Amino acid sequence: MTGFTVALVLVVATAVILRWRRPAWYWLAFGAALAAVRVLVRYVSVMDACGLTVPPSRWRLALARMTNRPVPESRAPRILRIHPTRTGLVLRLKLRPGQDAFDVSAATDRLRHSFGMYGVTSRELRSGVVEVRMTGYDVLKRVQMPARTDPAPMRVPVALREDGAVHYRDYRAVPHGLTLGATESGKSVYQRNLVAGLAPMDVALVGIDCKQGVELFPLARRFSALADNPDTALELLDALVTHMEDVYQLIRAEQRITVNVPDAEIAADIWDLPDHLRPVPVVVLVDEVAELALFASKEEEKRRDRIITALVRLAQLGRAAGIYLEICGQRFGSELGKGITMLRAQLTGRTAHRVNDESSANMAFGDIAPDAVLAAIQIPTETPGIAVTGDSSGGWARIRAPHTSLRTAVNICNRHADRTPDLPVLAAFRPVAGALAPASEPLAKPASVTA
Repeated sequence: MTGFTVALVLVVATAVILRWRRPAWYWLAFGAALAAVRVLVRYVSVMDACGLTVPPSRWRLALARMTNRPVPESRAPRILRIHPTRTGLVLRLKLRPGQDAFDVSAATDRLRHSFGMYGVTSRELRSGVVEVRMTGYDVLKRVQMPARTDPAPMRVPVALREDGAVHYRDYRAVPHGLTLGATESGKSVYQRNLVAGLAPMDVALVGIDCKQGVELFPLARRFSALADNPDTALELLDALVTHMEDVYQLIRAEQRITVNVPDAEIAADIWDLPDHLRPVPVVVLVDEVAELALFASKEEEKRRDRIITALVRLAQLGRAAGIYLEICGQRFGSELGKGITMLRAQLTGRTAHRVNDESSANMAFGDIAPDAVLAAIQIPTETPGIAVTGDSSGGWARIRAPHTSLRTAVNICNRHADRTPDLPVLAAFRPVAGALAPASEPLAKPASVTA
């Protein structure tokens, strides 16, 4: 065998092994270049076959007749840019007059087959410009988050989307969220990723875990307050409502609405306040919302009504005060009683893992993205962690969070325990033993935690 043959055999063997064991490495080494060539070579014929071309304009036809030239061919959208990513290709197209972004979206499955890609999605960037994201392999089969993400205050990378992009939980853009999932569906792992991402930030974590604390109490060193039963949860929620009212009084006192203050500097929420006055934001995680809504006696019914009322008030008014809700549960339906649908209406971000019934998926997506309901109920049992996420814009996508063990999450929370803010209004619910340091500015300054 010649040296060239040996080298070729080694390259082919390397490509086969990488494609089997390390699809991301295979894609970066071989797949991206081959796919780009395939797309460019087939582009015009594929667009024509998918009905994404427009006939020549009248002036081009008239010019061809006057000059006795052949009739011009139909024109496909113009390629503005094509570049590889770690999971696929991104194609930016300029639509021709008469075309619509929906035409490209409707043809994504045919484009996937024609270009030989694993998945194709599209979105409109601006009028007449569409971005087509193509994935070269199943990025959700073995989730590997990119080494570099783009976190920001109150913006946490928690999962990977099916198009290879990072899925962020952005509390400032989507203040309140609902996460559903049956047992062993991956909901708890998603929640751990969320807590692990929030732990290094200047944020107060408040947990309500009515499963006797088995999910959230191992992470207690990073929590400013925790409740493990409905009675304590009611007292904690009442304290949060009181905290919210105190924050609003602070905002009113610092609104600075004099004539010589620019409009952009008038304070309407905590993010408009100066850094030294800004209260620490609070993220409230409710692990099992159904336990707060169930009752078996008149007394429990009164407690339930007060709990749901407090949650609705926090959902309606908490955003400007920097209080954000993350409601989780196995089941979420109207049979949980009055106020539940009102609460759901305030939970803009929706995430559904595998659920046991269609009505839960309908409660999650029926009012914002009906197409996502079918996708949610089709999640197979053997792929825990797969979820469907959507918001009030009507868009939705499949995501999967990387597996994070409870030990990993505990270690991250313990490492950042010193960032746990000390809020006196929540001091009675502080889960970590030890003396609480007095805070001169209780709404804004974190205090160290001692074990």
